[in-house]
Amino acid sequence: MNYGKKDVSKKADKTSSKSTKVKKKYAVLFFKYFLIFLMVVVIIGACAGFGIVKGLIDSAPNISNIDVAPQGLATTVYAADGTETAKLVSKGSNREYINIDEIPLCLQHAFVAIEDERFYDHNGIDIIGILRAAFVGISNGGKFSEGASTITQQLLKNNVFSNWVDEEGFWDSLQRKIQEQYLAVQLEKTMDKDTILEYYLNTINLGQNCLGVQTASKRYFNKDASELTISESAVIAAITQNPSYYNPVSYPDHNAKRREKVLNNMLKHEYISQDEYDEAMADDVYSRISVVNNGFDTSSIYTYFVDELIEQVITALMDEKGYTENQAYNAVYSGGLSIYTTQDMEIQKICDEEMNNSDNYPAKTQYQLSYRLSVQNKDGEVTNYSENDLLKYFQESSAKYDLVYNSEEEAYNDIEKFKAATLSEDDTILENGENATFILEPQASVTVMDQYTGEVKAIVGGRGEKAGSLTLNRATDITRQPGSTFKVLSTFAPALDTAGMTLATVFDDSPFSYSNGRPVNNYYSGYRGLNSIRKAIEQSMNIITVKALTEITPQLGYDYLLNFGFTTLVDSLTLEDGSVASDITQPLALGGITLGVKNVEITAAYAAIANNGVYTKPIFFTKILDAQGNVLIENTPETHTVLKETTSFLLTSAMQDVITQGTGGRANFGTMPIAGKTGTTSDNYDIWLCAYTPYYTCSVWGGYDKNKSLPDTVYHMKIWKNIMSRIHENLEYKEFPVPESITTASVCAKSGKLAVEGLCDMDPRGSMIRTEYFAPGTEPTEVCDCHVSATICKDSGKLVSDYCPADSREQKVFIVRPEGSTGETDDSEYELPSELADSICDVHSSKTQHNTGNVPTDVIKPSDDSNNQQNNTNTNTPANPALPPTVPGNNE
Repeated sequence: MNYGKKDVSKKADKTSSKSTKVKKKYAVLFFKYFLIFLMVVVIIGACAGFGIVKGLIDSAPNISNIDVAPQGLATTVYAADGTETAKLVSKGSNREYINIDEIPLCLQHAFVAIEDERFYDHNGIDIIGILRAAFVGISNGGKFSEGASTITQQLLKNNVFSNWVDEEGFWDSLQRKIQEQYLAVQLEKTMDKDTILEYYLNTINLGQNCLGVQTASKRYFNKDASELTISESAVIAAITQNPSYYNPVSYPDHNAKRREKVLNNMLKHEYISQDEYDEAMADDVYSRISVVNNGFDTSSIYTYFVDELIEQVITALMDEKGYTENQAYNAVYSGGLSIYTTQDMEIQKICDEEMNNSDNYPAKTQYQLSYRLSVQNKDGEVTNYSENDLLKYFQESSAKYDLVYNSEEEAYNDIEKFKAATLSEDDTILENGENATFILEPQASVTVMDQYTGEVKAIVGGRGEKAGSLTLNRATDITRQPGSTFKVLSTFAPALDTAGMTLATVFDDSPFSYSNGRPVNNYYSGYRGLNSIRKAIEQSMNIITVKALTEITPQLGYDYLLNFGFTTLVDSLTLEDGSVASDITQPLALGGITLGVKNVEITAAYAAIANNGVYTKPIFFTKILDAQGNVLIENTPETHTVLKETTSFLLTSAMQDVITQGTGGRANFGTMPIAGKTGTTSDNYDIWLCAYTPYYTCSVWGGYDKNKSLPDTVYHMKIWKNIMSRIHENLEYKEFPVPESITTASVCAKSGKLAVEGLCDMDPRGSMIRTEYFAPGTEPTEVCDCHVSATICKDSGKLVSDYCPADSREQKVFIVRPEGSTGETDDSEYELPSELADSICDVHSSKTQHNTGNVPTDVIKPSDDSNNQQNNTNTNTPANPALPPTVPGNNE
């Protein structure tokens, strides 16, 4: 560079020239206006930013209207003895709330140390934490790996801005962050630190579908959070940042590294001492988690009892608390309720075991097929098939095809045949588009109920493994024809209670038809003639039952059934074909009804008889508490009187005969009095035993899900016997109590009237004198008019005359059937021949061989002879309520 005088002069001239001065002037002006523009932009940007922030703050929820408390709480179900039996959980609700004073300080400090170390000092926003996170992010080239959210912000994020997982992009996240920080400051003005921490520790996701520290503590360590050690607390606190990655079950190594950081932070902030730190670090904590995990039940399939419990609780919340169906559903699955049930877990265990014991069922278990198939053709069209398509296909060649197989292999063979005949080469079975499941057949259901409280102690809705929650419950959902179990409820209960009949009332088991002309059939062949109601119950006699209901009227029987709690009866129902069905008909006597009955309802009906005639609506829970422990519903049983106490006793007495010498003999386990009634429907589709002891009422149903004749019609009694004998193993022996007003009388089994000694006890088949129970005022006052005695001449076979020698005379007792009786019965051969009364021996005569024709006055003895009438009524209750003697009969 030249620094000579000439060059310096030129440079000075150039600098001071007019053009240079103009350039400098415009440059200064440009820079000045640029600065002004820049300031304006900054000011406008700041104002806009302030406006945006203010708008976001203004649009944020009002702090006075938000609820940061955890909303989704698991509902806990307890058995009758208080043991926990189930959790009712919807998504985001597996949480057990725990108060801050139940959360140990070591657990509180573990979370504070790792999540928000200045929690007790800041006002909701941690400025230092934000600056630190920003510095670390810039230092890492823009990778912001450290969070700056406080515990207060996280609480708001989880419980107020819960849709943050659906945010799209930076702007959505920024908006939420600004509102979150604003509300955090506002929240800390109105809520103390302990409450914020309590809500937070009950909210956070801790993996394995655990929400909150209490659920996590039980899940990983099988104990309450209050019992956690420092080491265990650090494990749980370490999960928070990433519940999947730091899961101590799936990834114990990942959790261990973060757990160490938790402990280091706790030591740094003096939450623990060096000795406590060393002890925690030396603890082999993950071996304990492994043990707990192996034994943890992760099944979400509810039992049959819980299935019905859910239905009853939802109904109760709607009826008693005014909830909508949706509100009731949410309360059950995420309202944190405590439901105390009536379930007896020992009885339930017995029922489960016996219902699934293959030895209690017919030798050949069968399998009912349920099938789904989805295929796509070459044009993309999808066709769905089900077991109904198999049914239609195979019934074309075999009308008896019914989807029931002797083995699963047979079913799969038929499935392949169906597919080969139905699908084309271009059809493709969709992924997961084929599914075959099997139901064990025949099926069964059982209900066990405490007749005095209405509490259902156990139910099983079917045999075999339960495939899911809220599936078909054969104990509470389905209706089946009740058969002869209805005889007691529809006919004999009202007959004895209000229609003036007694157990001694006699009907003629002889040919009889319904009002439409269709004959009534017994399950046995022939007709058994004159029999009492007691005998009709014991031997399940159809014709006598229908005759009795016809006499008292089907309407009365129907009204009593409604009072017994049945909800499935119909007085008038228009069917699909336009016809009208009604249960107020004669077949009601035998259980011939339109829709059938539920197991739980017929159990409650028999329980009413066992409970001295007082019906109690069956209940599955006793009380419900809300999430705060307040009583939400106290489930007081609904009761009403159906029968007189004396009527209940009389029915119980007759039904004891069913078990000791009648159709229910196979159920008798011999160590406790049992009263009950069997029932078998037409074509052996349904089999029932409804019976009770002085302790419990139990009903067992058996049959195929789809009507099919049973090969074995007694297996239900084996199930009943095995269940009830085990339940009563250690119970004190009791008799059914006898009301003080009950009286007894010696009656004739063929007339139901007072027995005549020397006549009723001379029946050719044996004595017909029975000791029977009666309600006060119903004892018979007339003597037997059914038996008559006649002296017959052996030589002529006619009534003796005065001339018949003593050695040719024979005393015989005959039956006189009621007026109008027709048809051959077991009594027919013992009837008084109509021609006998007018025939006199014509073989023997006087010495002159002239027959005088005189008939001795004592040849025929009518049973209403006043000389034979006796006082056969005993008004004293027997010390031992033994059953009156009866003639053994055949099984149903």
